[in-house]
Amino acid sequence: MNQICKIGLLAVLLSSLLTSSCKNYSQNQINKETPTRGDIKIGVDEAYTLLADSEIAVFENIYRYANITPISASEDSILKLFLADSVRLMITSRKLTTNEEAFLKDNLIIARTTHIAWDAIAFVINKSNPNSKIRYNTLQDIFSGNVDKWKQVNPKSGLGNIKVVFDNQGSSNVRLIMKKFDIDSLPKYCFATNSNPAVIDYVEHHPDALGIISVNWISDPDDSITHNFLGRVNVVAVSPEEYSEGDEFYTPHPAYVAQKNYPFIREVYAISRESINGLGRGFIQFMADDKGQRIILKMGMVPATMPVRLVQIRHE
Repeated sequence: MNQICKIGLLAVLLSSLLTSSCKNYSQNQINKETPTRGDIKIGVDEAYTLLADSEIAVFENIYRYANITPISASEDSILKLFLADSVRLMITSRKLTTNEEAFLKDNLIIARTTHIAWDAIAFVINKSNPNSKIRYNTLQDIFSGNVDKWKQVNPKSGLGNIKVVFDNQGSSNVRLIMKKFDIDSLPKYCFATNSNPAVIDYVEHHPDALGIISVNWISDPDDSITHNFLGRVNVVAVSPEEYSEGDEFYTPHPAYVAQKNYPFIREVYAISRESINGLGRGFIQFMADDKGQRIILKMGMVPATMPVRLVQIRHE
């Protein structure tokens, strides 16, 4: 083989190696997970399904190599997935307990908790039910088993026994009720469906029903789902916790949640178990920053990390 042929063959080999190297490098870069690139599953308390879907849609539209798959279930179910490392982060309304944090630490995992929003639970009734205002202490009596008829709520009511319906067993909505009223179990006239939308369906068709849902499902009037739900049930106004008498009643409107006039509010957290600076951490940062907080505000919830301008509501 002459010298020219040897030089030509060497050039071809070098070119092939360089091309192969560049292709491998590019593929490795594509596969490498970052805060804006990758493929993860996250756990979402069913109460926050609409919130998570909205945040994910905007995030993935901005970062086209990000793929976030939400798994929506009850609070208890999501926690089990999180502790078992089946999801890397979860959106929930409670922090981890000391025992849960210790379990993760034993597995060399340090959980990071970020407060992203203020939320509330709402009480909904049938459109034909005239009891649109209920005192806090009356609700306490209902969930303590001392009031089980609508006539005990309002002597003029023509309705019968109260049927309390909530989303599911292991629900964060029920946990808030039980914690708020310091009760260990619910009365026999309380029962579960399987989701927040199912609660609305039940209340719509049962005049005696009192439903418990997350306000996230009815707080965005521009969303077709929540707009549909708002047209099918009425939201109950509740008196402040500290007043057993008086004429002040509040719905879970964002202004009343922000000012803590409404008594059934809670915090919403994003909790991560990632040990790397991965996609989960990037998504949480997005939700806590300006764009993510504006989505929370648009949905009728109260952002945790951005100021909210409150407009006084006049009662005629």
